[in-house]
Amino acid sequence: MREPGGARRRAAAKQAIELQTMWNRLIAVVEEQAQALVRTGFSTSTREAGDVSAGVFEPGSGRMFAQAVTGTPGHVNSMAEAVKHFLRRFPPASMRPGDAFITNDPWLATGHLHDFTVVTPAFRGRRPIALFAATCHVVDIGGLGLTPDGRQIFHEGLQVPILRLAERGRVDPWFLALVRANVREPTQVVGDIHSLLACNEVGIGRLSGMMAEFGIASLEPLAAHILSTSRAAKLAAIRKIPPGTYENEMRIDGFDRPLTLRCALGVSADGIVVDYAGSPPQNPYAINVPLSYATANSCFAVNCVIAPRIPNNAGSLELVTVRAPAGSLLNPKRPAAVASRGIIGQMLPDVVLGCLAKALPEMVPAESTSCLWNLTVAGGPGRSAGSFAGAPASAPFDANCFHNGGTGARPSLDGLSATAFPSGVRNVPVEITETVTPLVVWRKEFRPDSGGAGRFRGGLGQVMHIAHRAGAPFTLFARYDRIGHPPRGRAGGGSGAPGRVGLLSGAALKAKGAQAIPPGATLVLEMPGGGGHGEAGMRDPARVAEDVRNGLVSPGSARTLYRVALCPDGGVDEAGTARLRA
Repeated sequence: MREPGGARRRAAAKQAIELQTMWNRLIAVVEEQAQALVRTGFSTSTREAGDVSAGVFEPGSGRMFAQAVTGTPGHVNSMAEAVKHFLRRFPPASMRPGDAFITNDPWLATGHLHDFTVVTPAFRGRRPIALFAATCHVVDIGGLGLTPDGRQIFHEGLQVPILRLAERGRVDPWFLALVRANVREPTQVVGDIHSLLACNEVGIGRLSGMMAEFGIASLEPLAAHILSTSRAAKLAAIRKIPPGTYENEMRIDGFDRPLTLRCALGVSADGIVVDYAGSPPQNPYAINVPLSYATANSCFAVNCVIAPRIPNNAGSLELVTVRAPAGSLLNPKRPAAVASRGIIGQMLPDVVLGCLAKALPEMVPAESTSCLWNLTVAGGPGRSAGSFAGAPASAPFDANCFHNGGTGARPSLDGLSATAFPSGVRNVPVEITETVTPLVVWRKEFRPDSGGAGRFRGGLGQVMHIAHRAGAPFTLFARYDRIGHPPRGRAGGGSGAPGRVGLLSGAALKAKGAQAIPPGATLVLEMPGGGGHGEAGMRDPARVAEDVRNGLVSPGSARTLYRVALCPDGGVDEAGTARLRA
């Protein structure tokens, strides 16, 4: 005799398996969407660094129910809200097959004008069944360039409200003409716009094939399953955190004076609230962070600690609320300058992690370099920040090549060297920089002793020496931090080494702003290291010796910071180490 209800349980199990299979397939669809963007991208930030995002959304509510693995949290999580703004401007009933929509509005999308977001509806018959959206960072958008020197958004380039980019498959030629007339690298920028269109079309095609394969006419049951399952899993993870309010603050370099970022993280059975009340007021320079971008990076920090395996979508994101006072550094009012919002926005995860460390100390890493140390440069007529009579001429160029310092050590692992956290973008190879610009990179290597000392060592920064191949002057658009206030260690670990920007001659340069690199000079970037975790005297001596052999730690630091004595052959002097650690 069959068990009562057995048929229902088997049917429910079968349905659950089918939904999970379709969910996995949908993530593969949007990952292919993102990879199409990377493969067809024109700018180094897209094709080399992967500074992109891609996802699929409900056509009615604009809620994201799947995102690509490839992409940056600042793009993905802010794009998750941006699609809702598109729908307010263009409701689903107004959309037709072949339509596409675009914006770079910092307050509605991803935080500054250099990011274009394109939304394309997918149809089944005449009914929109999904929206595909993608974002990428373009090399130029006009104005002053990618620099924190601007004082208003109007200084920063071409502003594109939410517009119809394509209608029934025909891209608006007037829009592309307007873009070409306002940017210094029209081929790259317009090429990236076409890549955004193309990747969404790839997503639409793969979604159509998936729906045909599974025999479904609507994504609504799948979307409901994804969002409810993710929300329940995230809520369960939140409820494992001791309830309460946890506070942290972090001192950063700022533009012309240091600033203090303050955060209170409230945990309850209903979710998490991240509140930046008490943080600095809106800044007169372009380091302001629109709330969309502040929210994106803050949510990412929470996910890293409590929900690293829970898929990122509207269901899991809605349980974290981020607040900042209107008119503050992290919620500026128009027409604030925001071009370099990434400097401070990408350090917010460290601020939030500092709060979580008080609730879950065994799960939180030390502070990282966090803000990117990109080589953002330009040259040629009208693109040099100084005047140098008789200097060699340069062909015109603009480039944004991604690089970074070290990440913080984790509670049981060393930090990662020369790795971007939280953005996750890749370092741009030297060969690419030397191909797309007239620059030559004479040196690029790890920076010894830059990782904070600890039981687990912070990741190392890197050193780069860059010069113009013809000895011509060029402009550096500096957007760096962690020079006066390096990444801090945790649980007794030491701070990472502070960064430095200057010339090989020894002259120092400012951490932020457009500056001339004189004819024949060599630019030097020394990137910060991540903080260490745990007492340095607790590090395994064999690992210290290995670091010395690999050139990551100097023999002097091994002795003074880690209290490890080394033999002439590089091995551990056990007796000497015992005396140092006694």
